Amino acid sequence: MLHGLTEMSSSLADPVLQSQWFVVAKSSDVIIGKPVQANLLGIDVVLWRTETAIHAWRDLCIHRGAKLSLGHVQDDCLVCPYHGWKYADTGSCVFIPAQPDRTPPLRARADAFFARERYGLVWICVGQPAGDIPNFPMADDPSFRCILCGPYRFEAKGPRLIENFVDVGHLPIVHGELLGDPAHAIIADYEIHPGDADGEGPYSGEISILQPDPDGTGRPGEVSYRYKVHAPLTASFIKSQGSSRQCILDTVTPISENVSEAWAILALNYAHDTSDKSLQLFQDKITLQDKLIVESQRPELLPLDLQEELHLRSDRMAIAYRTWLKTTNMKYGIA
Repeated sequence: MLHGLTEMSSSLADPVLQSQWFVVAKSSDVIIGKPVQANLLGIDVVLWRTETAIHAWRDLCIHRGAKLSLGHVQDDCLVCPYHGWKYADTGSCVFIPAQPDRTPPLRARADAFFARERYGLVWICVGQPAGDIPNFPMADDPSFRCILCGPYRFEAKGPRLIENFVDVGHLPIVHGELLGDPAHAIIADYEIHPGDADGEGPYSGEISILQPDPDGTGRPGEVSYRYKVHAPLTASFIKSQGSSRQCILDTVTPISENVSEAWAILALNYAHDTSDKSLQLFQDKITLQDKLIVESQRPELLPLDLQEELHLRSDRMAIAYRTWLKTTNMKYGIA
């Protein structure tokens, strides 16, 4: 099927990107009867749902190009706001008010994408999915509380955001007095396990660091991180302090050539007296600190040639991410 790919720039038309799952909305934002507009990879998308499924189509009526997201839902059909063409949940036009006795032509159909819901989010793939939505088992564990954070908009390309997420060395400096202490910025050696092109990406062994306020609850302590790359633009960590676990799945959606949105799923098995809002505000604060740095980085494209920049032992996870990206053949956001 054609999926509106002519709208994409050469970078966003990357076949690897087209095979990935990207978050475009919270499930709770898409209610029955009300179409919602979303954007990814330079494509305008309309989201709408019936009692049994959620749908993601190119936000365009085949007749005269009006946005279907301005329409309404009637009898489990999405109705165009311009001439009232009705599209069934299969994508086929089933009724044309101006010629009610005519059977709509076969080519009168919406351009549909793969759409699924998981972790309270709507995920879309505009091409043939290369795999499943990244696994985050804590979201299905009743001992963990899950909180959605974001979306956070960056004037930057996705690979820069993911590398920042898995970069432990910046925590004491960029997030000093919260996720690290500038006076104790030493990162001890740690192990890296490389990924492969056909599966998930690299992951780290435990990385210990002293944090004055590791989660927004105000309780300091030494914590350990374990990072994992799930897909070119999705990564996670598990942060441990004794039996307490704080886990974040971070996934980036390219909106346009130079704009990305990061979504985060926060899962933790403690801090039951801390409100969801307080924890979200803490993540907002951390992300704003990252945003200032990531948007300043040059070059905007992430260099995969390790000779282009200087690297330290503490950069092992970032180096592993760059090395693995090269094996995926993704062209978006890298040099």
